[in-house]
Amino acid sequence: MSKQKFSELAALSEADLKAQLKTAKEELFNLRFQLAIRQLENTAKIGDTKHRIAQIQTALRTKALAAGGTK
Repeated sequence: MSKQKFSELAALSEADLKAQLKTAKEELFNLRFQLAIRQLENTAKIGDTKHRIAQIQTALRTKALAAGGTK
């Protein structure tokens, strides 16, 4: 997945954000697995994926607060 700016993430719907979050978490799992079996060449991908997960979670939280929900 290409890098997205936070403003692009914030413009997505909640369903799209949840789908991207699920994909990013699966990618992080796979990267950690590759790291464990010494097949991961670029370890910076783990940090990038964690950063993307945090951005998606922030966008989801922002939408929830804007809607008046607590979660």
